[in-house]
Amino acid sequence: MVTVKEYAIRQRKDGTAFIALILQGGLSLVQSKESGNYYATVKQCSIPSTFDEETAKQMIGERVPGSVVRKQCETYEWTNKETGEVLELSHRWVYLPEGETLENAIFEGEPEVALADKKPNTLLVHR
Repeated sequence: MVTVKEYAIRQRKDGTAFIALILQGGLSLVQSKESGNYYATVKQCSIPSTFDEETAKQMIGERVPGSVVRKQCETYEWTNKETGEVLELSHRWVYLPEGETLENAIFEGEPEVALADKKPNTLLVHR
C-alpha cells in the first residue's frame, strides 16, 4: 500500500498548472555503503492528477494498493537543495499498481518543476 502524503502544484511546459499527488511507500531498511549500518527510509514519488487543490487536500492520508519502486532511466543531474551537492542519477521512483510489473509502469515526458509547495523553500521535482 502507498499513502497520499501531500500534494504539489506543478507547471507544464506550456505554463499551465496542475496538481500532483506525492505518494509514500512503506518502511524500508537500507544498509549504508559507507558505514555498513542500517537506516530506515521510505520511498516517495509523485503522480499527476485531475484534481483541484481542495480535492487534493482531501486525498491526503488516503491509502492506495501498490508500491513505490525504483525504475532505471536516462542519466540526469539532481541538486540537493540543502547541501548544494550535484548528483548524477540514472533512476527515478515510480508508482507501481498492485499486480502490475515494472515493465508496465508508464513514464512519459520530461520532469516537471513545482510552482509551489506547502513547505517554503522546497522544490519538488516530478520524475
